[in-house]
This record gives sequence, structure tokens and C-alpha cells, in this order.
Amino acid sequence: MKLDAEVLELFTQELTLCGVKPGETVVVLTADDEWAENANAFMAAAGRLGAHTFNLNVRRGQRNAVGVQGRHPLVGNEPAMRTLKSASMVIDMVGLLFSREQAEIQAAGVRILRVMEPFHVLKQMFPTEDLRRRVEYAKGLLEKARQLRFTSAAGTDIVYQLGQYPVMSEYGYTYEPGRWDHFPSGFSFTQGNDGGIDGVVVLQPGDILCAFKQYVQSPVTLCVEKGMVVDISGEGTDAQLIKSYIDSFHDPRAYAVSHIGWGLNEKARWYQFAVTRQLPVEHVMNALAFYGNVLFSLGPNLELGGTNDTACHLDLPMRRCNLWLDDVQILREGDVIHPEMRVEHRP
Repeated sequence: MKLDAEVLELFTQELTLCGVKPGETVVVLTADDEWAENANAFMAAAGRLGAHTFNLNVRRGQRNAVGVQGRHPLVGNEPAMRTLKSASMVIDMVGLLFSREQAEIQAAGVRILRVMEPFHVLKQMFPTEDLRRRVEYAKGLLEKARQLRFTSAAGTDIVYQLGQYPVMSEYGYTYEPGRWDHFPSGFSFTQGNDGGIDGVVVLQPGDILCAFKQYVQSPVTLCVEKGMVVDISGEGTDAQLIKSYIDSFHDPRAYAVSHIGWGLNEKARWYQFAVTRQLPVEHVMNALAFYGNVLFSLGPNLELGGTNDTACHLDLPMRRCNLWLDDVQILREGDVIHPEMRVEHRP
């Protein structure tokens, strides 16, 4: 297979950021025939840097339903797990997030890079050292904070008590043993204390339902008590859609409030879903990372050391919100106002 020179060069730059060195072992994990061209390009890039590399391909079988998390072909596959745990780095093109298997691979000291976006998104949102600096600064603030509050003119007002769970950062590459990241990305996030999240979240038209790759069309109000959504209401179909989707998992833990953070990637585009013609291929990193969003979510929290492994996960990036950590304001109406994270000139 002939490799595109631009793809090879970009992937070589990415693995250089990831600190790939001669003698390391880089395993590219794929399923069936998915992402074959990107897999070949990553192996060629790893070889360029002197690493040993190969493709571990597994059968996905019946494809996961949209939004199903933590269920993948590595479950019960001990030979594959032994191989992955012996690597220096795994490039995950299957989707191991929110799974016990991913946590096990990380615990073995393997760094993991998830890559499940088409090339045009990888190129558009390519990480920088400045993005890493700003995301890590956000992580430091979250680690010190004991309360997060976010509000909106639409009626959102919710408070998270913090400190029980760690903070994760995603800036698009990983060079530390055992660290996971997503190429591309650009945000930090944490989890509220068990039973310590209360308030109201009001989704507005233009906010994003990532599981369905579509924008909210009508207001939806979610009432949260002690970390659980206890009521979903709204006059349009969006409220019905969200509730029926969650109920389809037959798991009350799907109503749990999950991670919280805000987007810092100035290259990400809120409007991407409106202009792309590749929605079946494109994932949702433009939505998750766009500059100034509040990334509100429901569902599992295994990636932060929690015990909720429900298969239902809803990321709901929201626009035009205000956000505070303790008494320090980070966002004002969807704009990053904290000077250490602000980007004055954006694409």
C-alpha cells in the first residue's frame, strides 16, 4: 500500500511528540478493516523513528451501538492483552476508553494514544506545546479546587464538590509511561464527589448531543440531585430522545453525572457537524474540545478511578456558559477569560 507523504509526515510529528525512541515497541491496535490506511501510516512513522512496530488486529464482530462504551473485543482476550501490556506504546483505533482493559494496560506502564478521527481532523486540530501548557494549567487549577460551578443565561446553575477524584488532561499526545491521551483533543476534566453534585442544567439549541452527532434543537432541562439526574423535561423532541436513549440501557447508573471540564483547543470547530459531509466517519473531538465549551457528561467514570461502568455515555458540550473554580472565574459566556488559558488570536 502506497503511503501518502503528508499523512506519514504528520504521524511522524505526532509520534515524535509522544517521545517514540529507537528500540521501543509500538503496537497499533485495530479491529477488522477499520482505519487500515492510518494504521499502516502509523507503523511506517514508528519505523522511521527506530521503533519496533506491528499491527494487532482483532475481530469486532457485531458493531457496538452508537454511544456504547467500555465494551470491545479485548474483553476476555488474554493473548491480546498480554501483547499490549508488553508494549511501550499502544495506538488505540478500537476504542478502549471507559474499560477495565484500558486501565489494566495503563497499569502495566504502557502509554496509550487513542486515534479515531479522519486525517482532515487530525491535521486541523494537531496539538502544540502551547495547547499542552494551557491544558496542564487547567489541570493544576482543577486539582486545587474544591468546588466547580457553572451557569448560563438559559437557567443552568449547578455545583460540583471536588477533591475525591483525580484530574485528567487531554492535549493530543502522550510521552509518560502509563498515560492515556486522545489525538486530537484539548481539555482537562474531573469528576464531582460521590453524592456531591446538585443543580440544574439547561441545554440550549446549538449545544451538542455527541452520541447522535447532532445539535440540540429545543431546550432540555436536567435536574440533578446528589450526582444523579432525577428529571429530564422539555417541550421538544430532544428531551424525549435523551430520556429514551438512556432508558434503553436498562441501567439506572446511566443517569449518573460523569466528568466535567472545559474546552481549550482554539483549532476545534463548534460548527463542524454543520459543514462536514463525513459524519459517519468523523468522531466528535471538534465538539468535545472547542474553545470555551463546558463539557457536561453523563454515564461511566472508570477512567477517573470510579466504579460506574455503565455502557451508556452522553457527552453534552455546551456553549455560552460561565464557569468558576472556587471563586476564580474561568469562562464568561463561553469565552475563556483566565489569562493563563486564553488565546487572543484564534483561527
